Amino acid sequence: MSPIKLNVVCPVFNEADVIEQFHGRLSGVLKKCPELDFKVVYVVDRCTDNTLEILREIASRDSAVVVLALSARFGHQMSLLAGIEHSVNADAVIMMDSDLQHPPELIPELVQHFSEGADVVFTVRKDTLDIGAGRKFLGNLFYDTLNRISDVPINPNSADFRLISQRVATTLVAEFPERNMFLRGLFTWMGYRQVGVEFTAAPRASGQSKYSISQMVRLASSGILSSSTKPLQTGIVVGAAFGIVALVLMCTAIVNFFIDRSLPSGWTSMVTLLLLFSAVQLTVLGVIGLYIGGIYNEVKARPKYIIDEEISSHE
Repeated sequence: MSPIKLNVVCPVFNEADVIEQFHGRLSGVLKKCPELDFKVVYVVDRCTDNTLEILREIASRDSAVVVLALSARFGHQMSLLAGIEHSVNADAVIMMDSDLQHPPELIPELVQHFSEGADVVFTVRKDTLDIGAGRKFLGNLFYDTLNRISDVPINPNSADFRLISQRVATTLVAEFPERNMFLRGLFTWMGYRQVGVEFTAAPRASGQSKYSISQMVRLASSGILSSSTKPLQTGIVVGAAFGIVALVLMCTAIVNFFIDRSLPSGWTSMVTLLLLFSAVQLTVLGVIGLYIGGIYNEVKARPKYIIDEEISSHE
């Protein structure tokens, strides 16, 4: 039986303190799997530290390592896509972060499910040991909101740590030209046979999370906009609700006009309603603007990423 050609795609951004440790641990796990013919593809998202230099040295001594250095900061999702597009000839592709929160020791289990016929083996975080209550609440709120408005259910607490088969990778690369990609949602939407595996995310080995609150909000927005058009329908729902409120207030005003002629003019009510309606209109316009912005980015058809340099020991 021929070995399974496996590519492990690892996006990297400012991981100089931990990347050597991560590579040693990952390589140790992969080398214990004789059924694998593996490569490790590091996608460097234009770091500001010396991560690229460390990976260059790792690639010079390890023939299984390929480093793709992007020309600018294209983000986590585009880094994953670059690695997947570089790996379409592999039988399977595993995506995982390089900060040691995704345990390499789980790889044999992912491969086992693939050998049994699964096309997508996704992972679900049971817990994250160094995440506070605030971030956990925001994460749960995001998935709850997304599942309420999306036509495609997203696994709560799912991670980008997953295995996909060659046909899933090929389908993604060939059939999904959009730039606004939320890969967790896309893989769920694609279907195929999927299996979930639970894990506990370890504390970061070094440094701080690269996802700030603003970046988490942008990722959440990207996930919602790429998975559903229901936010565009909020104007109808909110407009109908306020129409009912306005009708009730109008009836109340008419009745009071005939019952109590001494009532002052309705200046307060008018201003309050004006502010409410203005807020609703601006909110709905903002939602529409997000979608129009997404359309604008798509029609420009710029490259999703640019590879500045490909590094390996075979250069």
